[in-house]
Amino acid sequence: MRLSVNVDHVATLRNARGGTHPDPVEAARVAMAAGADGVTVHLREDRRHIRDRDVERISAEVATRLNFEMAATEEMVAICARLRPPACCLVPEKRAELTTEGGLDVLRAGPFLAEAVKRLAGNGTEVSIFIEPDPAQIEAAAKLGARAIELHTGTYADAAPEARGPILARLKAGAAVAASLGLHCHAGHGLSYETIGPIAAMPEVAEVSIGHFIISQSVFEGLPAVIARFKALIAAARG
Repeated sequence: MRLSVNVDHVATLRNARGGTHPDPVEAARVAMAAGADGVTVHLREDRRHIRDRDVERISAEVATRLNFEMAATEEMVAICARLRPPACCLVPEKRAELTTEGGLDVLRAGPFLAEAVKRLAGNGTEVSIFIEPDPAQIEAAAKLGARAIELHTGTYADAAPEARGPILARLKAGAAVAASLGLHCHAGHGLSYETIGPIAAMPEVAEVSIGHFIISQSVFEGLPAVIARFKALIAAARG
């Protein structure tokens, strides 16, 4: 299982004060040196954290599997097509939200989603869609030509421990559907030391993307130590 470290909130901290410190590009370098398998960035339309130049520099300067999270808009498709990252993940995006609130509704998406998937895949980027563990949504993503899905784990991660069982069962079922359709299955959103184990134990899940917890916990432990602990937790869960 790959661990992709989302460095968005290094940029959040930088932007709160202005200037250039802390640098998300340096965070990407440190993450890779500490054993991360990739780096994720979400270039939002309002540029609230990651900015265009951050993505350009990480793409050009850091030896990593870059996962470019983006809304399915003409602007973002054009940026992704120019940079040609190894992977991208199409996500829903609302200006008022603090963070992504759920999976993309593929069933109700307009025709541009199919066009975006086709253009990006044709450009050599592995296209994933951030999605709820709903078989109909997963099947719709496969029909669009996506190579992968990323299961939204936020509901599971935010639930009380005693309430996680049924949510985890739906995630397991969704991962099985994805595998049956030949899709690569990823997972992410809200995962922590406490919640990573059951997700990492799913054999179908090939990658997890973790950002906010890693960056915030690094204030206390340091980025390399947090990444090392996640890698150990993942390895233990994989058996």
